[in-house]
Amino acid sequence: MSGRRLGRVVWRMTAAGGLALVAHWIVAAASKPPEVRYPADDPTAWLTKRKQQQLQTVDQFKVYYQFRFEDKLADSGITFEGRIVDDAGKNYQKAHYDHGNGITVADVDGDGLYDIYFLSQVGGNQLWKNLGNGKFRNITAEAGVGVAGRISVAASFADIDNDGDPDLFVTTVRGGNILFENDGHGHFRDITASAGVGAGGHSSGAVFFDYDRDGLLDLLVCNVGRYTGDTKGPQGEYVALPDAFSGHMFPERYEFPVLYHNLGHNQFENVTSKSGLRPVGWAGDATFTDLNGDGWPEVYVLNMMGANHFYENHGGVFSEATKTYFPRTSWGAMGVKFFDYDNDGRLDLFVTDMHSDMWENANPEDEKKKAPKPPADDFLMGPASSFVFGNSLYHNLASPHFEEVSDAMGAETYWPWGPSVGDLNADGWDDIFIASSMNFPFRYGINSVLLNNRGRRFLDSEFLLNVEPRRADRMWKPWFDLDCSKLAKDAAAYLTEPCKGHSGVITVISAAGTRSAAIFDLDNDGDLDIVTNEFNAVPQFLVSDLAQRKKINWLKVALTGTKSNRDGLGATVRVTAGGRTLMRFNDGKSGYLSQSSLPLYFGLGDADSVERVEVDWPSGARQTVANKIRSNQLVRIVEGQ
Repeated sequence: MSGRRLGRVVWRMTAAGGLALVAHWIVAAASKPPEVRYPADDPTAWLTKRKQQQLQTVDQFKVYYQFRFEDKLADSGITFEGRIVDDAGKNYQKAHYDHGNGITVADVDGDGLYDIYFLSQVGGNQLWKNLGNGKFRNITAEAGVGVAGRISVAASFADIDNDGDPDLFVTTVRGGNILFENDGHGHFRDITASAGVGAGGHSSGAVFFDYDRDGLLDLLVCNVGRYTGDTKGPQGEYVALPDAFSGHMFPERYEFPVLYHNLGHNQFENVTSKSGLRPVGWAGDATFTDLNGDGWPEVYVLNMMGANHFYENHGGVFSEATKTYFPRTSWGAMGVKFFDYDNDGRLDLFVTDMHSDMWENANPEDEKKKAPKPPADDFLMGPASSFVFGNSLYHNLASPHFEEVSDAMGAETYWPWGPSVGDLNADGWDDIFIASSMNFPFRYGINSVLLNNRGRRFLDSEFLLNVEPRRADRMWKPWFDLDCSKLAKDAAAYLTEPCKGHSGVITVISAAGTRSAAIFDLDNDGDLDIVTNEFNAVPQFLVSDLAQRKKINWLKVALTGTKSNRDGLGATVRVTAGGRTLMRFNDGKSGYLSQSSLPLYFGLGDADSVERVEVDWPSGARQTVANKIRSNQLVRIVEGQ
């Protein structure tokens, strides 16, 4: 409502004494800086075209797609808003601050509801307690996990002491990493110093897994590399180096991942040097798996600018085996997930590649294509023939043999950060949500939803499911105020262009965008919802209406290890229902820069009961629950019981 219109409404309702107040409001509205969108292009036309194109593909769908997501953030009570350092906004630098933050989920107080931890670069992180029925309450202060004053990046929930509650690890940029112990009631104590895990540089993703199978969760911390100098900015951040984007070319800037061995009693030992883990490159994130079925967890380490690394585990000592399994890897890798996309009982691998899309701005109609001709080999840190310049989807033909099928399967997307995997339509085939886009100073980019068409192909579905386009008021947001009268003569185009026609202060408006997401049943209605962590904005709270549109069947499996780690991380679970067997690997990998503590979700399609559940535990034990299990419930399986 404009100041002028507001004045007319108030004048009718008040006596003459209110006139001064009306005038004050009009002046205040008039003094607000004009808003200028940058880039100025309007995405409405191509978004409308993209939606129409998706609507024309529905005859290809062999799976259910007639459900919708609705952004119910306003109803949730969540008021968190991510904030970024100036080098990712007003002073935009091609540095790694623009990689944003993770989001992680766990039941921190044991009430059976899953709580959400949002990370932010500026202003501290926030923990929101799930009150049920889609409502949340901010418990950051009482929980003690705000981490104000540090540039947070990633977080992981895991039970490090096998006492039955999720503990929390947070990584930062040159602020030291933090380990919190949970008292079981959602109150956390900083035990970083005594645990010995506080060292950190330009830290990024963190992964808990039991690499030596002793029943205690160990910790792998990824470090990107030195992309900042020693000068500090006004928000306490270290200012980015001018050549940060090419920093991977300087070996002296490498900061290698660190592996911490859990000794018990909340004590950890740095065993990196003797473990054999020494991946060269800028490691933003990692995950673990067991491809060869020997029970020893292997490690896949992403390199965001160069070759990725896959390590086999030989009884607690690692050796690189990348070329054996994955001769070509995504060059600009960001997100990673092992899962069985075609239900053949073998784990496949999906890797998202964001940095390849930074070489050249693609037109909207080219977003499903691989990146154009790459830079020279010296920048690539290897021959172009060694890389995939875009997302990679590796189909497991029988380990160690994989074929890269991303294009054939429709898994290429634009500006992708991290994948979150879950069975969104509960049909027994895992789908993918890909947090995407680049924000200021780039054009609007969409989040992608890839519905799994029974393992034959992934179908673009974000417009069909109402994930895109976002609400009009969520597509753009104020980025920063800019005084056009004080611009330097050599100012960047993304500052001079918005100032054309303006001589004073303006508010630069730019595109919204997502960095990470978690898929889980936030309202306990049986279907999977999506919560995002946006870059410099409030989250999306995408609630599914699947369970309200049709009868669905599902099973949630929560594991409790006894000989194995309490979380059962590293276990393989197989559910047989309706004549088919579905497999999930319990890695906790819920999205980019995030590891959550959630039950495994199995959509069962038309099957209303389960014949059996089989668990291969990290300890080597195998367990079968063969009594008939009804669908639509949470089943807790305790190792050995």
